[in-house]
Order: sequence, then structure tokens, then C-alpha cells
Amino acid sequence: MLLERIYRGPLNDTVIQRWRDPIDGTVCYVYLPISVPRAPQQGPFIQYGSAGVGSISCVHTNEVIQLVQPAPPPAPARKP
Repeated sequence: MLLERIYRGPLNDTVIQRWRDPIDGTVCYVYLPISVPRAPQQGPFIQYGSAGVGSISCVHTNEVIQLVQPAPPPAPARKP
């Protein structure tokens, strides 16, 4: 995966990263907090609170659909 772009997140101290797989074209967006309160050091591992949870969404380029489809042409007028 290659990091293509970083966007500001919707909340303070958050970012959205866009990653792309150069082999199959899969695109992933990762939502991450960049500033998280942590518990006091009680061992070799850092314990983050629930605010440390981010999210990831991936889509393969073959799964992308057109959200807005053009309207069909109007039907020809009938003669009475």
C-alpha cells in the first residue's frame, strides 16, 4: 500500500489517510486520531482510552459504481 494523501479529519486532532494498492488498485481510507489521552504508564505498553479507536474503509476499483445515472431519453410523443 502506498500513502497517497492526508486530509484533515472532521474533528480536532484527527486525520484521514488515503492508501492505494499499486497491484490491484484497492483504495483504503483510514480515519485516525493524532492526539489521544493515555493512561499513566503501568508497564511496557501504552494504554489508550476509547478515543484511540479509528476506522478503515476499503473499496476495490471494480466495485466502484456510478452513483448518478443519466436520465433515459424521453419517449416519443404519440399521435391521437
